[in-house]
Amino acid sequence: MIDIGLATTPMNYFAIGHLGAAGGIQVTASHNPAEYNGMKLSKHEARPVSGDHGIPLLEQKVTAGDLPVAARPGRVTTADVFAAYQRHVLSFLRRPAGARPLKVVIDAANGMGTIDRPIFEAMGIEVVPLYFELDGTFPNHEANPLVLANLRDLIAKVRETGADLGVSCDGDYDRSAFIDETGEPVGSDLVTGLIAGELLSREPGKHVLYDLRSSRAVAEYIREHGGIPVRERVGHSFMKATLRRHEGLFGGELAGHYYFRDNYYADCAVLAVVEVLNLLWHSGQRLSALVAPLRRYAKTPETNFVVADKEGTIRKLAAQYADAEIDYLDGITIQYPDWWCNVRPSNTEPLLRLVCEAATPELMAARRDELVALIGPPVAGGH
Repeated sequence: MIDIGLATTPMNYFAIGHLGAAGGIQVTASHNPAEYNGMKLSKHEARPVSGDHGIPLLEQKVTAGDLPVAARPGRVTTADVFAAYQRHVLSFLRRPAGARPLKVVIDAANGMGTIDRPIFEAMGIEVVPLYFELDGTFPNHEANPLVLANLRDLIAKVRETGADLGVSCDGDYDRSAFIDETGEPVGSDLVTGLIAGELLSREPGKHVLYDLRSSRAVAEYIREHGGIPVRERVGHSFMKATLRRHEGLFGGELAGHYYFRDNYYADCAVLAVVEVLNLLWHSGQRLSALVAPLRRYAKTPETNFVVADKEGTIRKLAAQYADAEIDYLDGITIQYPDWWCNVRPSNTEPLLRLVCEAATPELMAARRDELVALIGPPVAGGH
């Protein structure tokens, strides 16, 4: 066993590949509140162990007591991979000579993003740190950047300091959320499109993954920038497997996970920051201007519902919209020319989740209300 000490989840993935390890364990509850803990398991090359890839077999062996005994005792060694990880991350940086140091507010949320501070400071940016004191009780706010309340301090600091960019980290820092220079949150699906465009400018013709909750604008933008969009169901195990299968360049999820071919096909939040910086430097534009062409449609945030009969609800929706184009890649996706929605069971909580997008805000509101009437009252919570 190799103990790498305190590490972000992406650093753990990197260590598995860099050290040629057979697998890895990251002790983390990710974005969950302080009272939770857990483990993320990986195989060689940072390939995921998940409910669809290994966990059932592991559960079966543990339950049956069918665990092999090693012929000889193992041993524990230690390894410091931080310097190698920093070199790896910074190798993606494309800061032009003489470029001004962008001012970036980074909210580490008292989580593991704190240990990436030397990497941020080596990027040639002016770092405005927020909550960089490591504290697993999360005294300032939960380390979940998808909850708007957790972004309020970051938004205020971006506006107060006149920063070019804001970055919010989750607990194990495998997710980044972005705030533009006006203090407006930028949807992670739209960031997927922006990063895809930046990477495709160097390597056109490659496959790019996006999760099925993403705006239609994302696939359109990928095509417009010379890429081949690939739609995938929600979840890192599915995204990583499909990215490998296509030898894809990049992939992104609405939850803020960003996957890179040249990072063992694993997600890496700090690499997403690097690519957004590359885009800002090379375009010479503000983030709000860069994302504007992707704001083509009106879209709801992901909305949660506690439903006793999930499968029955999905069948009811299929019957209600029988004239639509329907698929069941993940839950049910219902598509019309001027609007679409996805309703799917949560991978981590006892919920159904809805996203709805339409050509206009008025149509989106009407279809959203129609769907809520069919599904039931929404509740707070979510990934």
